[in-house]
Amino acid sequence: MGRIGKKFESLRARNEKALIVYLTAGDPSLDATKKLILGLENAGVDILEIGVPFSDPTADGPVIQAASQRALKNGTTLKGVLNLVADIRRVSEIPVVLFGYFNPIFAYGVKKFAKSAQKAGVDGVLVVDLPPEEAQELRIYSDAAGLDFISLVAPTTGKNRLKTILQSATGFLYYISITGVTGTAAPKTADIAREVAIIRKLTKMPIAVGFGISNAAQAKEIGAVADGIVIGSAVVKLIDQNRDSDNLVKIVADYAKEMKHALMKQT
Repeated sequence: MGRIGKKFESLRARNEKALIVYLTAGDPSLDATKKLILGLENAGVDILEIGVPFSDPTADGPVIQAASQRALKNGTTLKGVLNLVADIRRVSEIPVVLFGYFNPIFAYGVKKFAKSAQKAGVDGVLVVDLPPEEAQELRIYSDAAGLDFISLVAPTTGKNRLKTILQSATGFLYYISITGVTGTAAPKTADIAREVAIIRKLTKMPIAVGFGISNAAQAKEIGAVADGIVIGSAVVKLIDQNRDSDNLVKIVADYAKEMKHALMKQT
């Protein structure tokens, strides 16, 4: 069992839910990203999604799109992100998922990427534009390297489609709480509870809910029906608003602490 599986197992034993936080690597800089990652881990974040910046992030809303553009202008590359993870691994065992699009992986070299990611200490990959029918091009290498392949499930995913996704999903399922792009609408807990219940009848895999979660009240409500939550746009926005502050890490870490507190000892 890898770091992701062990993390969910330990959280379940403590009756806690996972706080998964997304950061765009290289925004405002790779050095700042490293400090933020370590600060977030100390604040109680359970799993990190590290976004690989891409020029056309179609699944992301305006906040993360802007962060991606800033990171690219800073010269952030996939190689640089892998080096960042390797650097983090010298001092931390926090589970890391690389989040992004297939184009940078393809340009880097799919086989080379899988080997490099494994060597760096990456635990999983979430490639938003790689559906199950096309995923084998990456998974033939990433599975062999022991990388979890995180799959997305949406409110529009039909039962047959869901069964297809579940056949090969590993790590955890990422349930998209709204239709649309990230950070543009608030999720409805009643709808999430209904859909998560349907998924649970078909799998024992942990289910994390993301898109649109930004405050502790939402975290508590959604954490009560899921195994974890994913926060992205709210954190990326907070980083941008405080990028020039000497207290950037503390500000972001304090926000994460509040969100994690809402996820503890769920019933």
